[in-house]
Amino acid sequence: MRGFLRFWYDFIVGDDWTIALGVVLALGVTALLVHGGMTSVWWLLPLAVAIGLSWSVLRAAKQRP
Repeated sequence: MRGFLRFWYDFIVGDDWTIALGVVLALGVTALLVHGGMTSVWWLLPLAVAIGLSWSVLRAAKQRP
């Protein structure tokens, strides 16, 4: 069981826990908006992915010597 849970943690979180957190937050905000009556929030997830990817790449570029 421990190996199974480690696999899923490594698969979901991977090397960057901030990206995983951003995805969870984007999904949560989207769910709240849809549940609140907004039906046209399809653009939120692609925007969150673009922002998260850009932030991750910029952060990695700063770490390179």
